[in-house]
Amino acid sequence: MSSDKNKRLDDIVAQSKKYQTEREGTYRERALKLYPWVCGRCSREFTNINLKELTVHHRDHNHDNNPSDGSNWELLCIYCHDNEHSRYIEQVRYGSSGSENTKNTSSHNPFSGLADLLK
Repeated sequence: MSSDKNKRLDDIVAQSKKYQTEREGTYRERALKLYPWVCGRCSREFTNINLKELTVHHRDHNHDNNPSDGSNWELLCIYCHDNEHSRYIEQVRYGSSGSENTKNTSSHNPFSGLADLLK
């Protein structure tokens, strides 16, 4: 019985990977034709040799939102793409990027006694 469950799970994973590959192939090819091969964040340039490191990022994080004009896409290198998704997960979990809350709630001033020390 365990092997039946494993087979079903393997089939589901295989179908999911196939669907993802087909979906990515379609919009990835279109995005690479629309946009210059440059990371939209760090401005790293790509050629045919390292093109596999350039990814298509969905601005609204919905991988099924693929308008033909490419308005929901941006090309990002794998590092910037990973960073973008990490920031998004943090925003979903904590409600903001974190830096805004820290900026508003910080009360420590490391230079508060500097004037007295310089006298």
